[in-house]
Amino acid sequence: MQSRVDPSEFLLYTLSMQTFVTAIHVVTCILLILVVLLQSGKGADISASLSGSSQTVFGTSGGANLFTRFTSVMAAIFFVTSLTLTLLSDNSEKSIFENAASTEQTATESAAPAQATAPAPAESTAETAPAAPESK
Repeated sequence: MQSRVDPSEFLLYTLSMQTFVTAIHVVTCILLILVVLLQSGKGADISASLSGSSQTVFGTSGGANLFTRFTSVMAAIFFVTSLTLTLLSDNSEKSIFENAASTEQTATESAAPAQATAPAPAESTAETAPAAPESK
């Protein structure tokens, strides 16, 4: 005895799940940007840039390990939320380019029979454009 799911409830569940995952995705993006910007180059000491002393906050290499691990975790969350949002998206929508291509194809197909039935223009023997004046 399985109960049937109302389509409106399923749509509401999907939209609320998509909103939740989008919020996590945005927060992850912001944190990932901040962590990458906080990291120093290979030659600089990261703990010196945060506190002024190289031994007080993270130790000699603790800061680099902390930020490296945090960046890896944020990148993994970013990838998972990106894939989840792709799977939750509505597949019936087409992209702008697909809509433009189908519109152009329809316009070309409707214009093609009109060109085939149009009479050919009559050839004239008279000159249509006046000759350019000669320069002296």
